[in-house]
Amino acid sequence: MKDLRKVLPGAIVYVYDNNSSDRTVEEAREAGAVVGFETARGKGNVVRRMFGDVEADIYILIDGDGTYQASAAPRLLETLISNSLDMVCGSRVERVKAAYPPGHRFGNRILSGLVGKIFGNRSKDMLSGYRVFSRRFVKSFPALSRGFEIETELTVHALELRMPIVDVDTEYGERPPGSESKLNTVTDGFRIMRMIMLLVKEERPMQFFGAFAVLLASVSLLLVYPVFAEYVETGLVPRLPTAVLSAAVMLMGVLSLFAGLILDTVTLGRREMKRLGYLRFESVGSALRTRNKTLTSGQ
Repeated sequence: MKDLRKVLPGAIVYVYDNNSSDRTVEEAREAGAVVGFETARGKGNVVRRMFGDVEADIYILIDGDGTYQASAAPRLLETLISNSLDMVCGSRVERVKAAYPPGHRFGNRILSGLVGKIFGNRSKDMLSGYRVFSRRFVKSFPALSRGFEIETELTVHALELRMPIVDVDTEYGERPPGSESKLNTVTDGFRIMRMIMLLVKEERPMQFFGAFAVLLASVSLLLVYPVFAEYVETGLVPRLPTAVLSAAVMLMGVLSLFAGLILDTVTLGRREMKRLGYLRFESVGSALRTRNKTLTSGQ
């Protein structure tokens, strides 16, 4: 908090309490922060509340565990403003190896690579908790996640709307003594993977249901092949249940294919609506120019 005050003296700092049992609220207020509350546990719930409550032209989101360097904030901020971007992601470069456990590093590499393959390879540290956003990003972001999956949703939102984004390397250090991470490599890894699959279903329904259609069609053909071969040889269909099962599986595959086609059209409409919602707000450059003109007129 004090470090942020030094590097960004004009910024308003918000600290949101999520049912903490320590002195977070008291210390934040003593340091001059605006304190907010969200009783529903989970990082996603807190981010949704913050994005709804806070009104600003530019937002800096940083985990409050002391692992991210406040000194990098002006550089991230300048990158966003000078390039008129919608998101700058602080890509973690660890100062101390122990700060970034091997399990977390490996999981981040796998999950980031998976998202890159599906939605576009434009962010190498999808799970970073250090980001800078434009107002148009924040106010068009639906924030459906409840927990640590929120970073995945943030990244996919930017990729799906083809927003201008960039990664900037930032130092990542150890947590302060006496504190420990709430992130569980296995449990939260599965939650993030589930979120990726949900986003694939929602944003890429043709790929999602098309894959099931191909799988079901393949199973159907494998089941019917010996039945068909015997029919060609003898003219009989002694294994009628297998033939019926094969037809039913193929029908499910066809239904899955049509579901993908229909939902793909629905998704396109949803994406267009999100894009229009995004364009309702000024870009960072336009918003700052408007603000400067207002201040100049006021003087």
